Amino acid sequence: MGKSKIQLLLPSLIFWAIALFVTAVFCWILSDIVWHGVGQISWEFLTAAPRNAGREGGIAPILVSTCLILGVCMAVSLPLGVGTAILLSEFTNAESLFGRLVRRSLDVLAGVPSIVFGLFGNAFFSIKLGLGFSILSGGLTLACMVLPILIRSTEAGFRAVPADYRLGAAALGLSRTTTIRKLLLPAATPGLIVGLVLGIGRAIAETAALIFTSGYVDRMPESLLDSGRSLSIHIFDLSMNVAGGDNNAYASALVLLILLILVNGMATWTTQFWLARRITRS
Repeated sequence: MGKSKIQLLLPSLIFWAIALFVTAVFCWILSDIVWHGVGQISWEFLTAAPRNAGREGGIAPILVSTCLILGVCMAVSLPLGVGTAILLSEFTNAESLFGRLVRRSLDVLAGVPSIVFGLFGNAFFSIKLGLGFSILSGGLTLACMVLPILIRSTEAGFRAVPADYRLGAAALGLSRTTTIRKLLLPAATPGLIVGLVLGIGRAIAETAALIFTSGYVDRMPESLLDSGRSLSIHIFDLSMNVAGGDNNAYASALVLLILLILVNGMATWTTQFWLARRITRS
């Protein structure tokens, strides 16, 4: 009896140990960034332009460029991702050749290294379309990276909706469009939130792809066609290429973490608020 209890408890102990180890590593990294970076953050740091190759000054242009790149990425990837997920889950047979090819392609794209996306974005958006090193090129490249994650998670959310929802809507005489918009989309919101959060997390911390598309320029952008340096590139440049830039690199990393938490929280709150309004109106 004692041996059987140990065999039952052993997998749980292993899982708990792995979870605690991952949490400890995360807390160690976070505490190191906070310890070295919190003393450098001030209102001037957030509102001033970088000086002396980033050793002095702030990150105001960097923050603006990061937000613009992320905005372009989400504005392009969100409608395309949700639309493709609806096509795959509601209008395509799961066993059809087209559906299997698209899903396999998305799975392959999700595992492609970011540097490959950067080279593609440079060749297609920057050179072929003539956008050059610009915020628009960087945002469109990040959208290509985010789409596979967003599509697959949103499709999983739609497929998780019980078939009774669709049968009930058909029995009431609702059109396919109304069923998707009024019933299935709110029910699939958890999958959409997961894809959105994962996509934002990958996009906001991306470095390799943006080096070849948005560029290194650290001045304040005046339009989407201007080059702009993201926070991740700024951190990389300060820590690798600028002697004496470690303090501002730590501070920029802490700002990046805070921005990631705020954007993810805002995305989750906005989606839940929209869902609550749709349910209330219904």
